[in-house]
Amino acid sequence: MNQDYIKADEWSIVEEGFEKDRVKSSESLFSIGNGAMGQRANFEEHYSGATFQGSYIAGVYYPDKTRVGWWKNGYPEYFAKVLNAPNWIGIDVVVNGEQLDLNSCKSVSNFRRELNMQEGWYQRSFEVELQNGVALAIRSTRFLSLDLDELGAIRYEIQVLNQETQVSVQPYLDSGITNEDSNWDDKFWNTTAISSNKNRAYIESHTMKTNFGVCTYMQSKVYLEGKELSEEPSCTTDELSVKNTYTQTVAKGQKLTVVKFAGYTVDRNHKTDALKSAADEVLDKASELGFEALMGQQKASWGKIWEMSDITIEGDAKAQQGIRFNIFQLNQTYLGKDSRLNIGPKGFTGEKYGGSTYWDTEAYCLPFYMATKNQEVAWSLLEYRYHHLDKAIENAEKLGFANGAALYPMVTMNGEECHNEWEITFEEIHRNGAIAFAIYNYHRFTGDYSYVPKMGLEVLIGIARFWHLRVNFSEDKQKYVLLGVTGPNEYENNVNNNWYTNYLAKWCIDYTLEQLEKVKTEYASDFDRIYTKTKLSSEETADWKKVADNMFFPYSEKYEVYLQQDGFLDKELVKVQDLDKSERPVNQKWSWDRILRSPYIKQADVLQGFYFFEDHFTNKDLERHFNFYEPFTVHESSLSPCVHSIQAAKLGRMEQAYTFYLRTSRLDLDDYNKEVEEGLHITSMAGTWMSIVEGFGGMRIAEDLLQFTPQIPNQWDAYSFKINFRDQILTVTVNKQGSTYQLSGDQTISIKVNNDLVKLQPGQSVAV
Repeated sequence: MNQDYIKADEWSIVEEGFEKDRVKSSESLFSIGNGAMGQRANFEEHYSGATFQGSYIAGVYYPDKTRVGWWKNGYPEYFAKVLNAPNWIGIDVVVNGEQLDLNSCKSVSNFRRELNMQEGWYQRSFEVELQNGVALAIRSTRFLSLDLDELGAIRYEIQVLNQETQVSVQPYLDSGITNEDSNWDDKFWNTTAISSNKNRAYIESHTMKTNFGVCTYMQSKVYLEGKELSEEPSCTTDELSVKNTYTQTVAKGQKLTVVKFAGYTVDRNHKTDALKSAADEVLDKASELGFEALMGQQKASWGKIWEMSDITIEGDAKAQQGIRFNIFQLNQTYLGKDSRLNIGPKGFTGEKYGGSTYWDTEAYCLPFYMATKNQEVAWSLLEYRYHHLDKAIENAEKLGFANGAALYPMVTMNGEECHNEWEITFEEIHRNGAIAFAIYNYHRFTGDYSYVPKMGLEVLIGIARFWHLRVNFSEDKQKYVLLGVTGPNEYENNVNNNWYTNYLAKWCIDYTLEQLEKVKTEYASDFDRIYTKTKLSSEETADWKKVADNMFFPYSEKYEVYLQQDGFLDKELVKVQDLDKSERPVNQKWSWDRILRSPYIKQADVLQGFYFFEDHFTNKDLERHFNFYEPFTVHESSLSPCVHSIQAAKLGRMEQAYTFYLRTSRLDLDDYNKEVEEGLHITSMAGTWMSIVEGFGGMRIAEDLLQFTPQIPNQWDAYSFKINFRDQILTVTVNKQGSTYQLSGDQTISIKVNNDLVKLQPGQSVAV
């Protein structure tokens, strides 16, 4: 049974009623971020119940020492992880001597939270009766500014409902925080200074080992019935926290309001000795504008984001809410302003996966950012990997590969591998191919080839070298084989000849050889520079070609399908539909040994290859492979349903495509995997966007043209999306009668719809 307490609303995530057992889930679902920082939706006031405190700063991490039983050569020494940062949202409330705490009060009623995705703010309201009999109505509104991205703003309103009351409000900062996922009891932060000045306060600290300097700061103002209180707060500090206290007698019906501006300044962006003054500059700007004007800016900035990235769905509120939630969280996580940053699978919503970069960025996220931003944002994601090339070469060296071979990490913050599971770290080497594919995909979509001679060719050479050295030549098969790998389907570890990995390896080498020829012909000076720098030779590239031309691909004549890996048909092929429901999800019910011997597929594996390289295969090929593998797929990876949705749509199976779409779009809202309290699945959210645009909309790039084969689910009346294709904005609208294409830009472009050529003039709308 999936959770169903989130109300269907097209622009908001809404929860009504207070249930203690869903607090942690809601903390994930109502998370906010602005690309530079983010936080879970923890309560501002004290809460003694089960909660997962989380506030995170982009690019600030700690190398937590790996904890494994048996150390193996090549193991990463550290797992770099995003840190739970000092808490700045806290506002304790003490009423006639009793602390406000929803876990211990007499009653809570009219509890409601809303995450307004259209305007970028989070609000919580409730009425409470304390044990001492005082009744209050509370409303808290919070956002992280997109314009001043070091600033968060809170307006916390307390109305006394039944009697004159003494109320103390205590805004505070606290650096005494820990990570839930720490391997040891290491101290992650060192607090170096705590200070206050009138209604402002600061905690200066730095991370251990990585030494990131951070100033956590706040300013508070308190208003009674809209009039600012003139007296300064009393300030108390200890070794790790600072608190300002305002005490006021509040009559029945009156409202006491705290406006708190707070956030982080970081030495990634400022000089270390200037963090406090940088905080004051942010607070001065915020004070000058005030809460309402800042909120106005927030609404306008989110309006601009939605103008380009919104997908509208008519006739299906749950589907509409799902896609907007996904698009909203992607934009909260990454806005492309800083090429030092990337997209963690949990974004700013939790600590699982360490907040690091995975292959998800290249395989799933890049298409979304290319089509809904501009090409500079996508370039930043590619540039991130180029800057990590030297580390990727070091990673390969640690495993015994020489000659400039590059193995990009499965998990990273700074280019070093920091994943500590053997079967992933050493064997899930297909991540190399996703990075090469992203270079190809960027050029295919934007038409901009300049990345390849400037940076990309060096990356491709390192990757091709790795594949060439990683294969074995099988005398028995007279083919090159890849032994001891794990494909995208992590329910098969240490297998031989995972088809997806072998196919990617061949493609990477072929693609690199093509780009070498193109750069040699068209960018001679870049070619000479790269050839000299990498010490490449024609003998070496001839050896690569031999590998690519003679790669082994396991195949079943009986089923006429490529086999997921050599031993797949040795398994007991019981389909998922024949599994007892009590056995699901298998990753929570079965031993790992049993999973590895089963035919069950965590996520698209062979089908992931058919998604990347669909133009290499016929529709009949896809249908055969889809029919064979989908019945064994348990979709226990968040990255699985989107690929299956796209392929089901391509095969004209719209009911199945819609079911997969709903699962990927509402994966977190409905908590399909029973783990949302750990954080959201940010990178799979890009797959939701792909399900609509590439699945239902049928968008492809072929023959250097945008092409569409639109379909519409029966459950929808219409849907529309926008694509930024080479600086021309195309709006696509699909309904039951047909589809419409409108161009805004300054050039005429040609597209194909259902294989027919359509010419579009700027400002023109064409119905098909």
